[in-house]
Amino acid sequence: MNEIVQYIKDKGGYARQTELREHGFQSRDISKLFSEGTLEKVQPGLYKLSDSDVTSGFVDVSKAIPQAVIALASALAYYELTTFNPSKVHLAIPNDSKPPKLNFPPVEVYYFRERPYETGIDEINIQGHTVRIYNREKTVCDMFRYRNKLGEDLALEGLKNYLSLPEANVNKLQHYMKICRVKTVMKPYLKAFLSL
Repeated sequence: MNEIVQYIKDKGGYARQTELREHGFQSRDISKLFSEGTLEKVQPGLYKLSDSDVTSGFVDVSKAIPQAVIALASALAYYELTTFNPSKVHLAIPNDSKPPKLNFPPVEVYYFRERPYETGIDEINIQGHTVRIYNREKTVCDMFRYRNKLGEDLALEGLKNYLSLPEANVNKLQHYMKICRVKTVMKPYLKAFLSL
């Protein structure tokens, strides 16, 4: 069973059950490691080592749901554009996707249409793992798209904090305002914050 642990370690701390079986590891040994607490189930068929150095729920989400993009309040918090710390990982998946089954961490799933889903995705490295996340500008615009659900005050905080950044790019922001169809809503706030 040490071979299983070593194999998963070599894979960055995560492995799918099908992959383990393909390498000749027995299901009963995998189950034993799980029942002993050596392995954790991220979702059905996906395991991670319990003593893994990876502490980010973002990594768990990206391993379990490859098409997921970290979005909205989670992305806003990642970029430190809000003091709010969401209790669930907010993620976007394509509109026609099936609801993901995930044991941990708790997630809030948003279904995005094709253009808003595909636009503005960056890749970040968290503890050696690649995670897809919307860039700052797209995140701020998405917050306005979902202001009725997540709160306008959160969207306004994100916009204000974004504009205070030295690297703030109003042209880039306006580009995403069009894509997210929030130009009319955001324009007065943008104008007001820029005139402060």
